[in-house]
Amino acid sequence: MTNQLKRGGGVNDGRDFSADSLMQLKKAAAHIRYLINEGYDIKSASVFVGNHFLLSERQRLALVRSISTDEQLLLRGNKECAAEALCGETVHIDGFNTIITLEIALCHSLLLECMDGTVRDLAGLRGTYRLIDKTKEAVGMIADTLEKFHVKKAVFYLDAPVSNSGRLKSLIASMWERRNMELDIQVIPDVDKILQEKSCVITADAIILDKCKSWFNLVSHCAGRMGADLVRVW
Repeated sequence: MTNQLKRGGGVNDGRDFSADSLMQLKKAAAHIRYLINEGYDIKSASVFVGNHFLLSERQRLALVRSISTDEQLLLRGNKECAAEALCGETVHIDGFNTIITLEIALCHSLLLECMDGTVRDLAGLRGTYRLIDKTKEAVGMIADTLEKFHVKKAVFYLDAPVSNSGRLKSLIASMWERRNMELDIQVIPDVDKILQEKSCVITADAIILDKCKSWFNLVSHCAGRMGADLVRVW
């Protein structure tokens, strides 16, 4: 598979996230953390600090996705579910967010170890999505993990405006036929709004994590089991 076909790969990742670059990124991260803890917007802070350190756009995005304020870390940590708490529960899955990150892990593309314990990627699909040879395996990992923790029901939420959401729905449904777990798949216009009101949410989306009632860190669990090589920029 060429780099262009790998989900989430960047042509300059070897340079942007080399050992020397990571030293610079960690210095930049300390500056950004100070600013956002003082109330500055993270995107504005990343532009200011990124310009100072002459960072690439991908490096700046990695910092924005990895760093959290002290308040956010406390809030998200208090709402995180242990695996044992999933037994007999219904989980609400941010479908594209979760599946794409697992696809990237299976493609051995860049993944970020974030301050809040989540694993995030740098994919910029922006509403365009197509199934790849890792999609089925990614869905299987989700199902295996949920069965392992005796989840009663899985509800997938897929963004209707994203291309191929119907094809992904069909794939998920076909892979659940022999699972000892209920399934619901909803293709809806505004996934984030729905998930912000739910408990036992599976996502790494920062806004959802701050607003939902509780969440489970499934991707981090899967990444640990597969021995994914995570990059820490903070």
